[in-house]
Amino acid sequence: MKPCALLVLCSSLVLGSPCGALAQALPKTQPKLLTIIRESIKPGRAAEHAKHEAGWPAAYEKARSPDYYIAMTSLTGPSEAWYVISWENHAAIGESMKRDDSDENLSKALDELAKKDAEYINDIRTIQAMAMPDLTIGKFPDMAKVRFFQVMTLRVRPGFETLFEQAAKAYGAAARRANPDASYRVYAVIAGMPGPTFLVFSTVESYADFDARMRDGEALWKGASTEELEILNKFATQGLVETEVNRFRLDPRQSYVPKETRDSDPGFWKGK
Repeated sequence: MKPCALLVLCSSLVLGSPCGALAQALPKTQPKLLTIIRESIKPGRAAEHAKHEAGWPAAYEKARSPDYYIAMTSLTGPSEAWYVISWENHAAIGESMKRDDSDENLSKALDELAKKDAEYINDIRTIQAMAMPDLTIGKFPDMAKVRFFQVMTLRVRPGFETLFEQAAKAYGAAARRANPDASYRVYAVIAGMPGPTFLVFSTVESYADFDARMRDGEALWKGASTEELEILNKFATQGLVETEVNRFRLDPRQSYVPKETRDSDPGFWKGK
């Protein structure tokens, strides 16, 4: 995970939101702001990369940093590792950068880790995304128990953002009817990618749970109303440029999480 990338990205962004609490634990509700650092892994170097990346949480742990993050590695699509950090606002990110910069030992350790990274990765992309709670549905997951993620990336034709929101609301209504426990979180990319781009995150505790998700998807389309289908079809034919769905596995070695999270399932979080 690359704090220097955060500095470049965040120094130019202001949303005008008030100062909020610093990240002190894994989120229990949808984070208002995400930083996603995507590393493209060289072929055949994933295991070495994961071992090397374990040095980052070790360095933050030694420095007693309160800025936790989740690491997840791709199971589909390009070979990537994503590092997802939750924030209340940009003010919290700024305070985190000040804190890291003032710790000479931490800065030195991170610089050494960053130099070594070049052996294992092709490139890095840093993205910021803002929560869209009106389009998000369902209960927020227990992040200590999540093991797999699905991320849908939707690239929308400029000027069709309103149609996307209408389609997302129609989809959400149909999804809740198909399964009252349906749950996912929607984000709008605000920096780091061509836009307009939206990300939809969903999670499961077992990979087998994706079978039920697929059945829910079939039920959704069968149970959608005529009006909902019309909106969804209009968006698909007029407003949607591209959709990509990929799945990821949470990597405990590369994640930096609170002690109470590690203690909740030592076999997973502290295992070899």
